[in-house]
Amino acid sequence: MIDKNISIFEWKKIRKIYDEKKEKWYFSVIDIVWALIEQEDYNKNRKYWNKLAERLRNEWSEVVTNCHQLKMLAKDNKMRLTDVADVEILLRIIQTVPSKKAEPIKLWLARVGYERMQEITDPEKSLDRARENWLKWWRSEQWITRRMAWQETRNKLTSYWDENGVEKWEEFAILTNIIHSEWTWLSVKEHKQLKNLKSQNLRDHMTEAELIFTALAELSTREIADTMKTKWLKENKIPAKKWWEIAKNARKELENKTWKKVVSGKNFLEYVKEKKKIEGRETKK
Repeated sequence: MIDKNISIFEWKKIRKIYDEKKEKWYFSVIDIVWALIEQEDYNKNRKYWNKLAERLRNEWSEVVTNCHQLKMLAKDNKMRLTDVADVEILLRIIQTVPSKKAEPIKLWLARVGYERMQEITDPEKSLDRARENWLKWWRSEQWITRRMAWQETRNKLTSYWDENGVEKWEEFAILTNIIHSEWTWLSVKEHKQLKNLKSQNLRDHMTEAELIFTALAELSTREIADTMKTKWLKENKIPAKKWWEIAKNARKELENKTWKKVVSGKNFLEYVKEKKKIEGRETKK
C-alpha cells in the first residue's frame, strides 16, 4: 500500500493525517503554502507562513487559532510538531495568498476527501492511485511492480513491529536505518546524499535492484524476528543486525558476477525534469 500520510499535488508531497473519530483530514499548512507560492526553499516557505500567520492574528482572524499542531514526519525522518489544518481552515488560508495555484489546490483538497471515502469502501483504489502517480512520474511498469512488491514486504514488517511493542515513527526509523546500513554499508541519510536527494523519498528513487535487495533485507528481518518472537525495540535490533549477511552476501555475489554496484547514486530527478521539459515543448506546439 502507499503511504496514506502523503498526497501528491503537481509533483509536490503534501503531508496529511486522517482523524478517524472526527472523520477529517488534517494537512500540513507549510506544505500547502509551498504548493501555493512554489518556493523550493523550505525556510522561505516557513517564513512566509509565519508572516502570514502574524498578519492574520493582527486582523483578529480565527484562522490561525483554529490551526493545530500535530507530529508529522520531517525531512530528518523524525516526528516533529507541525502546523496543520482541516480543509475548511485551509480554504480560508488559501484565499489570503495571491497565487495562480489557489483554485487547483481547492479542487485538489475536495478530491482528496472524496478519495478517502472511496478507499474506505475499496482499499484497492489506493493501490490504483499509487500506480497512477508513479506512471505520471514516468516510472516503468517493471519498476512499479518492484516498488509495490517492496511496499507489501515493508507493510508486513511494520505490522510485526507494531504488534510487538515497537513504537511507530521514531523507533521504526531506528530499525529501518539499522537494516539499511547493514546491507548497504550506508545509513538512509548517506544513501540519500549519494543520490543527491533532499526532501524526496529514498524508495521512490531506488533502482529496481535496490528495491529488490531492500525487500530481501526486510523480509529476512521479519522472518527471523517472527522465529525469535522478538518484542520491543531492543529485541528487534537483534534480527535487524544479526541477519544482514543474507542480503549483503546476495548483493556481493551479484556484484562479483556483473561487475556492477547495486547501491547506486542514480535518481529520477533529472529524468523527470527532462521529461517535463519535453512535455512542455510539445504542449506549446
